[in-house]
Amino acid sequence: MPEVPAISEAPTIPESLSGKRIAVTGATGFVGTALVERLLRSVPGCEVIPVVRPGRRGGAEARFARDVVRNDCFDRLRDQLGDRFDDEVARRVHPVAGDVTVDGVGLDQQAREALASADVVVHSAATVSFDAPLDAAVEVNLLGPLRVARAMAGGSSPGHLVAVSTAYVAGSRRGTAPEASLEDTPFASEADWRAEVASAHRLRGDTEAESRRPKMLDRFRREAASELGAAGTPLLAARAERQRGEWVRNELVEAGRARARMLGWPDAYAFTKAMAERALVAERGEVPLSIVRPSIIESALAEPKPGWIRGFRMAEPVIISYARGLLREFPGLPEGIIDVIPVDMVVAAVLAVAAAGPPADGPDFYQVASGSRNPLRYGQLVDLVQGWFTEHPIYDSHGQPIVVPEWSFPGRGRVQRQLTRATKVLKGTERALSALPVRGRRAEVAGKLEERRGQAERALSYVELYGSYAECETVFQVQHLTSLWETLSEDDRRLFCFDPSVIDWSRYVREVHLPSIVTHARVRTAPSRKGRSQRSERGRSAVLAPERHLAAFDLENTLISSNVVDSYAWLATRHLPDLARAKLAARLMVEAPSLLALDRRDRGDFLRFFYRRYEGAPVSRLREDAWELFNTLLMTKAFPSGLARVREHRRLGHRTLLITGALDLVIEPIRPLFDEVVCAKLGERNGRLTGEMVAVPPTGEARALVIAEYAARHGLDLGQAVAYADSTSDLPMLEAVGYPVAVNPETKLAAVARKRGWHLEHWNRAPGARPTLLPMGPRIRGGARPMAGRGR
Repeated sequence: MPEVPAISEAPTIPESLSGKRIAVTGATGFVGTALVERLLRSVPGCEVIPVVRPGRRGGAEARFARDVVRNDCFDRLRDQLGDRFDDEVARRVHPVAGDVTVDGVGLDQQAREALASADVVVHSAATVSFDAPLDAAVEVNLLGPLRVARAMAGGSSPGHLVAVSTAYVAGSRRGTAPEASLEDTPFASEADWRAEVASAHRLRGDTEAESRRPKMLDRFRREAASELGAAGTPLLAARAERQRGEWVRNELVEAGRARARMLGWPDAYAFTKAMAERALVAERGEVPLSIVRPSIIESALAEPKPGWIRGFRMAEPVIISYARGLLREFPGLPEGIIDVIPVDMVVAAVLAVAAAGPPADGPDFYQVASGSRNPLRYGQLVDLVQGWFTEHPIYDSHGQPIVVPEWSFPGRGRVQRQLTRATKVLKGTERALSALPVRGRRAEVAGKLEERRGQAERALSYVELYGSYAECETVFQVQHLTSLWETLSEDDRRLFCFDPSVIDWSRYVREVHLPSIVTHARVRTAPSRKGRSQRSERGRSAVLAPERHLAAFDLENTLISSNVVDSYAWLATRHLPDLARAKLAARLMVEAPSLLALDRRDRGDFLRFFYRRYEGAPVSRLREDAWELFNTLLMTKAFPSGLARVREHRRLGHRTLLITGALDLVIEPIRPLFDEVVCAKLGERNGRLTGEMVAVPPTGEARALVIAEYAARHGLDLGQAVAYADSTSDLPMLEAVGYPVAVNPETKLAAVARKRGWHLEHWNRAPGARPTLLPMGPRIRGGARPMAGRGR
């Protein structure tokens, strides 16, 4: 700790920082945003230099304006300054582009000079995810601070580096954790940070190479096909590559978790932060260094307003899942300490450390934690949360209040085993159901199973990520922090409070924190039975908005509950004697499983294979029979709501496009409903069908190309187009438009639509139609067989 003057002699924090150039990394994050706001509002004489990684939608200044200044954190300052707000921000804030994952912090010469000449640099940039891939955590958390220090060392007189770390660099230990370097901390791991960096870089390359082995690539391809079915080669290839990337990430996440726990840290976040401290202490050169170690940072106690929070932190996902009744159990020690500190206290402590000036001898360490002075026990927190949600329940989709469970504080291992078993059972059941040919509302059963599996997997991840923090038995010492607090004037103590003893935990949890996170979670806090119907109505209004101008439709199982096999069976049996009719029907029934499997693998291959059966069929007779097929079969299987939807689009002036794998002669009767029809067509020779398709089947990605070409030809915007379909084979078409609609979706498409928030329609057949397993045309006695040749 530096020597500090007595209270009567010490300048205030605003006075000490007045005229200073203060750079802030991580300004778009939780702590960084609060820090920039506090500097602008409470330290009027300083200049702020946010170091911001440029985004896709603009440079550093644009991203700072969009992601920081527009945040509600600045509402108080915006109200105070009124019309002068924008001018004040422009006068005092000068963002520079920088990326701590790049050597030299990704700075150009001008930005490098700005950082090197800063009086104070507060480094708060970090990947705070507890499940970040090991190499990413190393780049940001470990090497990031070192890169900032090296950039600062380029100046003739380096400024004061205040690095924000975490109290959990102490590792998983029982007893006290001192405010000291890790080298001076008992039982600290002796890991070499350089070796850890080299190992993480090698691991990324090794894992990438492993993911590209033929056996692994085949696995990703099969997983993609299992998820998306016959969605077409481009989509399956893209999904397989995403599967590969996810596998690589998961392997690196698990590697970080395993390495951290082996060395005594709860996760890769705490591990890489600890290694960063070692690197900074050893490699900072002439840069004066202070390290601030907050515990679990949560919503603001008072500044800029009670409950202010940016994004969900550690506790919020667990609390909201508990309130939704999804976490029936969670491990933890009821007498253990949950060391929480409000974000405004962390910001106040950082500013006090900066105002105290560079340390005289070596780096300083300050732990901003509550456990030693004002402990919040885990059992107390659970009681407060349970009581609050009992009084203020969240409501389910049926308008019923969710009763929160009572936790019994089981061991982490038991909860993990229970959730792992539940996840495996649900996954197996879901896989079995997805193989069944169900669709529409019946597919919702599989959807509910998938939702429950997702809940179990999330609960398991929470236990794995945060369970160790609920079982923590470390008490973080805060003597340095307390000594700094005692040097402050009364005005500073009032304006920059970081004394954890002033927190009333009952009030903070019940009146500040929980109301805030419930608001941010956007959960249902009042009974309502209209939630699902309102969403449906909003979706329907969106697709029928006048500006949509184009609606594309699939036919089978979207507008009619029929398929190419039904049409063929009807047409093929119409002119057959009884025995032949029975044989053809029996043969089709035997073939049904293999036909279904082929259809699920590749819709185009299925159509080519199946339409061979039409080889030799007389065209003129089929055209005549098609009208009878339409009247006696297809209309009885039509969805009146679907046909009405086509007419509604036409009434609104929208162009209507039918894209189907059905044959042209079969869909001829409904052609007038559409502005254009794209369908399958077979070749003709001497008045008979050849059984060969004359063009690429309109399936998979071909459908997306059809829509794109149609829109380009008529000057239409695909972002304002609507598409209706029922199967994952139609995914390219659905993804091509701005307003996809899943109609009576099969299980796989229902899952995709649910994840992506697509509008769903459940259309029913008209009542009175007699269900048949395999439709056959009414026999015309004495007629000749229309189908002949190898296709049969």
